[in-house]
Amino acid sequence: MTDRAKTLLDARRERLERLLGRRLDPPVTGGAGALTEEARGYLMGEAENLYWNDLEWEHITDEEALEEGPITQLTFPGFLAFIRGLLLHEVMPDSIAPASPRPEVVEDILTFLARRVVELEDGLAEAEDGEVERRQSELEMTSDLIDLVLHEFHGVGPKDMERIEAGGQASA
Repeated sequence: MTDRAKTLLDARRERLERLLGRRLDPPVTGGAGALTEEARGYLMGEAENLYWNDLEWEHITDEEALEEGPITQLTFPGFLAFIRGLLLHEVMPDSIAPASPRPEVVEDILTFLARRVVELEDGLAEAEDGEVERRQSELEMTSDLIDLVLHEFHGVGPKDMERIEAGGQASA
């Protein structure tokens, strides 16, 4: 991971810890054993495909656009469902397969998103006039997406969200 991407993720986690007043521990890996590099790469590739597909669909349709910009949760529904699936700890009693959380893959995904934010920040300076607005929108959505994934990753619940929102408004 690049230094800037790592710094970005570390700062986001520290901010969450400060706003929540508690340490954020990563979720525990399921008892299904370690993933092979091939399986981990496959899951990472699927996450990247979902990111790019959801992002491109938003650019084509502008379905989730408001005056303030797109709503990230609605722009990336498939991506966020995939993240929740990777962190699933319980399944229905009649499920054929047991829960097999894969937080290590979600950590890889967070690294991908952080790198993407850095890439978009760097690209804004070089963007041609017609691309600035699109890149800025992608940057804002991807930055918000990091926060949403961190919330899922660290099990931030509704009460925690109230504290985060209150802290965010106080610092704005």
